[in-house]
Amino acid sequence: MVKRGASIGFFGRFGRSQDMRNLDRALRFSGLHPAQVPEGVKLAAVGIIAGEGEGEPPDSAYPPAGELMALCALGEEHFAHENGQARTESARNRLERALEEGEGIDAELILLLLHAKLIHPVTVDQYDLRAVERGD
Repeated sequence: MVKRGASIGFFGRFGRSQDMRNLDRALRFSGLHPAQVPEGVKLAAVGIIAGEGEGEPPDSAYPPAGELMALCALGEEHFAHENGQARTESARNRLERALEEGEGIDAELILLLLHAKLIHPVTVDQYDLRAVERGD
């Protein structure tokens, strides 16, 4: 669910919300231009980052999300070129941990990108990513 305060702007009359600007900045810092991610996906990502908590998440919550989203979208090779080996290993470890645990913010972001078809094909193949519906 998207937070009520999240806003993408409208015809230049209403500005983007701070949380959307934070996510755009985090994506750009990780080498993924924000224009490569549809606004609906970013709105959903902001909702995931905010979680069930009250109020706005801290600014420090956005860079890790942007980093993971960029790794998924760019693929490991391009991500490493943009961010260096240390950040790549850190993001890859988070990706692998999220896939093992199957829940949490990182897992939800990966699932969002998978459904949006924004995960690099090599990453999809490497981790055999697919969405499976769970039975109740």
